[in-house]
Parts: sequence; structure tokens; C-alpha cells
Amino acid sequence: MERKVLSQIATLRVISGILEISAALVIIRLRRIEAALRINALLGLIGPLVFLAVSALGIVALAVKISPVKIILLLAGAFFILWGTRG
Repeated sequence: MERKVLSQIATLRVISGILEISAALVIIRLRRIEAALRINALLGLIGPLVFLAVSALGIVALAVKISPVKIILLLAGAFFILWGTRG
């Protein structure tokens, strides 16, 4: 199960990276500030979703190995990261 979860986490990160690079290439090609801001806004939505998905996969995989208190601390940490980086 651990290898499967690691593979899923890595796959999500690779897809996220490909989206980021593709968006950068589109921004360069379009050469318009308005388009760049729209693309950047979409990336701003995708980034936290990937973070949450990867965190959820990791926490579920660890749930069988660690105590409930530590799971709560992990969830609180992920929440505080999102809360602290909000605009």
C-alpha cells in the first residue's frame, strides 16, 4: 500500500508541475498581461487543491501507523499552512 500511495503522490506532483510549466509557456506565447493574470489565477486555485490531495493521501496512509493525536496535529498543520497563506 505504501508504494501505491507514494506513486499517487508523485503522480499528482508531476501533473501539477506539467501544468505549471505549460502555463508558463502559454503566458510567454500570449504575451499579454491580462492572459497571464487569468492563467495565474487558475494556477492559484490548482496549487492548494494539489496540496490538499497530496496531504490527504499521506495522512490516510499514515493513519494506520500513528496515533489519533498525531493525525489531528498533522491536519491542524495543513490547515494553518492554508490559513497563513491566504490572501
